[in-house]
This record gives sequence, structure tokens and C-alpha cells, in this order.
Amino acid sequence: MAQTFLVLIPIPGTGHLFSAVELANLLVGRDHSLSITVLLMKLPSDNPKGESPSAALDASAVQVLHPRVSFVYLPDDGTFRDMAANNFYIRLVESYCPHVSRAVAKLASECNSSSLQRRLGGFVLDMFCASMVDVANSFGVPSYIFFTSSSAMLGLMLHLQELRDDHSKDVAGYRNSGEELAFPGFACPLPGKVLPALVLRPETVGLFLDNFRRFRETRGIIVNTFLELEPQPLKFLQSEPGLPKVYPVGPIVNVWGSSGDSTRTQVCHEVAKWLDRQPEASVVFLCFGSMGRFDEDQVREIAIALEKCKYRFLWSLRRSQPKDKIGLSRDYGVDLREVLPDGFLERTAGIGRVIGWAPQSEILGHPSTGGFVSHCGWNSILEGIWFGVPMAAWPIYAEQQLNALQLVKEMGLATEVRIDYRRDFKMESGVTVSSKEIGQAIQALMEESGEQRRKMGKLRDISRNVQKERGSSHVALGEFLKDVSANMKKA
Repeated sequence: MAQTFLVLIPIPGTGHLFSAVELANLLVGRDHSLSITVLLMKLPSDNPKGESPSAALDASAVQVLHPRVSFVYLPDDGTFRDMAANNFYIRLVESYCPHVSRAVAKLASECNSSSLQRRLGGFVLDMFCASMVDVANSFGVPSYIFFTSSSAMLGLMLHLQELRDDHSKDVAGYRNSGEELAFPGFACPLPGKVLPALVLRPETVGLFLDNFRRFRETRGIIVNTFLELEPQPLKFLQSEPGLPKVYPVGPIVNVWGSSGDSTRTQVCHEVAKWLDRQPEASVVFLCFGSMGRFDEDQVREIAIALEKCKYRFLWSLRRSQPKDKIGLSRDYGVDLREVLPDGFLERTAGIGRVIGWAPQSEILGHPSTGGFVSHCGWNSILEGIWFGVPMAAWPIYAEQQLNALQLVKEMGLATEVRIDYRRDFKMESGVTVSSKEIGQAIQALMEESGEQRRKMGKLRDISRNVQKERGSSHVALGEFLKDVSANMKKA
């Protein structure tokens, strides 16, 4: 039987890579005539040895990789290395377009010369890879976007792009707007200051919204969400004329845990042993993502709050990259005491642990975990929902302020630490959240979140059923695969 292969291209960011791998497994598991080749770009690094995306993959979903999912590592010719550049990821992707074109031509040639009868069916592009629509067009195949954030974020960005292009709106001017703004897809008005920094900065908004404009040229948009979670934003997207078809196929989450790295395996083992000794739903887990960072003053305020609250806690504390660099945060190691109050580790030894990298899905899935203080990255939100853990929202960068507002105000699924907090690259709030404010949020999360726990429990059950047969995401995924198949029959 003739087979179709899709080219899947994520950006070299941890959350995007993991989600892409999980999507690939989901697709080939559903369609036995489909195979997927994931093209991997390399993140520039000051380290001469570079930072290979394979390291992240080996530590994540490699356990569940399907034999019809393969990887091609694209060469890094050093043409773009400025990690402090505006719209870094979009410009990195543009520099890789020639490499993608050559890699796909080679794959297509190998298929034509073999007896496998595999044909290229299309490109599935990361949300920052819209410039590669031109590459897909050069091969005469459709392109699809894989959007790794919420459908609310997708609708908002497409609306802002339309305001700019069709109504000459200065979108970056929302940065200084004190008013709350009504946007389609949201029940509540949005303060302008919660929009992503790339939209609010005049030097980045142009290229960023240009990237979203190209979404309109694609065949469809796959979104990591599900209908029951975001009914209003999805209704807007599905009714808006001129937009490609939207496929809500989530939640796509890495619930299998981490493997392939002996150090991280040991961390998982030690954390699990500690959690096993704690009462059910008694531990507050603080984790702020692969690039989350705080300055030393803020770290100390968090520590003071945890000590005064006296709740059991598990805190993933990491050393950040310099603020003008894009990259993963690192563990403090033996330097941990340098940023914590004197004697903090000794005084809290009976109730808490401070670790570096954290096995987030394992912790959220443990019965002892009762609350999650999160940066509100979309993947983390979906994991919190998957495990039914109430959250406290403390966004830091990217679209997280928007996610936090949606989680707190629109969905009623989280308490608030500080929604407008921001430590974005090149755009920071300059605010230090006090230990009192943090402590109050933790107390509300652990003691006063009965309604949130009820909602989370209900959504947890829904999230685990939507990809089962006849579930909303199962249906949407089937519609996407039918579209790929129909395009192949036309070719």
C-alpha cells in the first residue's frame, strides 16, 4: 500500500520539541499508512560544542517513539548566531529554509528510488516557522501550522494582525494603554499590558505579525487544545471568514516521564521517594519552565514566603541565562545557598525540598501534590489539567500573561500570584513580588480552592476522554488526516 510521509518542523525550544514528538506519535498511531520525518534545527550556543536538540529528545518522549517517526538533524552553517536578535526564532527559521529545502528534496528522491512507494503529503510547521510555507509551495504540497499555545492566543494574534494590516492600527501602542480592550474569543476585556512582549515592542511587532499573516496561506492549523476547554475562542476561529480550518486535537502532553539520562533518572527516583512520605494533596509544587528565571531578590522573597507559610513544598529553582540570551535555565548545583536566605535549607528540611530540574509530569501526577505554582506556559497548563492539580498563576515571559489571565479570569481554574508580572527578554516589569503576596496566593491555592479543585477534577476527566473514539479531539484529528489523504488523491 502506498504510504504518505509528512515533514514536521519544530523550533529548537524544549516545549515545542516535546509537543512535536507527541503529535508525531499521535498521528502515526492513528494512520498506519502515514510516516513522519521530524527535521531538527540547532539552537546556536556560546558553547563551541553547541546545544544539540537530541539531548532534549533523549530525556523526554523517546520511550514512546513510533518506528514510523524518524529524525533528520539539519546542518548548522553558522549563518545566524545572534541569540539577542529581535524575533530570534523567526529569523533562525528563515536562515534554515535552504537546509530544509535540500533535506526534503533528498527525502523525496530516496522515496522515488525505493520500492516503498512513499509520497510527500505536506509540511506541518511550528507556529514560528511560517516562512517555510514557501518551501512547501516549492514542492507543490500543502502546509499546516502546529500551534503549541492556546486557541485564544491564536485568535488574538490573527485579530491583531488584521487590525494592523486592514485598519492601520498601531498594535504596539497597546503597551502604554491603561484601558481594557475587548477582543473576539474572550469574554473578559484584556488589559493591553498582558499582550505578548513581541506585540508590544515596536522593533519586533512587524515581523511577528507578518509570521501570523502567513498562517492564512496554509491548509489548516492544528492547535494543542480541546473544544471543551476553549469553546468560545474556537467558535470565533471556526466562524471567521478567510481563516484556514482549525483542528483542536489536544491535550498533547508528555505524561510518560523522563528517561535516557542517568542524572535525571536519579532525580526522579529521589523526588518520588520524598513525595511518597508526604500526606495526600499536601505539597505545593513551584516550577517556572525551561527558561523561567528570577533575580536574587525575588528568589529570596519566594523563600521567605515558603518558610512563613509552613506548607510542604517542592521548589524547582534554576539559574537563568543572561537576560539578553535565549536558552534553557541551568541548575545552581552547589551554589544554591548563594541565592537563598541564610539557614533556609536547614530550617525547612522537614517540610520542603529545593531541586534544580524537575520531573514535572511525575510530580503533578503524584497523589501528594496538592497545588502547582506555575509560569503558565501552555504545556504546563495542559499538564496541570491532565492531572487535575489546582494552579496559582505567576507568568514570566512570552504569552504567559495572556494564558494566566485566561486561566484565572476566563476559566476560573487558578488563583493569582501576579498576572502582570514580566521578566521578558528586553522587556521587564522591574517589580519584585513580596513574600506576603506570594504567601497569600499559596494559602488561597492550598486551602481555599475547593471550587477550582472541583472544576479541575471535571476537566481532568474530560481531557482524558477527548482523544478516545468519538471524543472531540479524536474527531478533529480524523478530519485532519482525511484532509491529508484527500490532498494526496488530488495530486
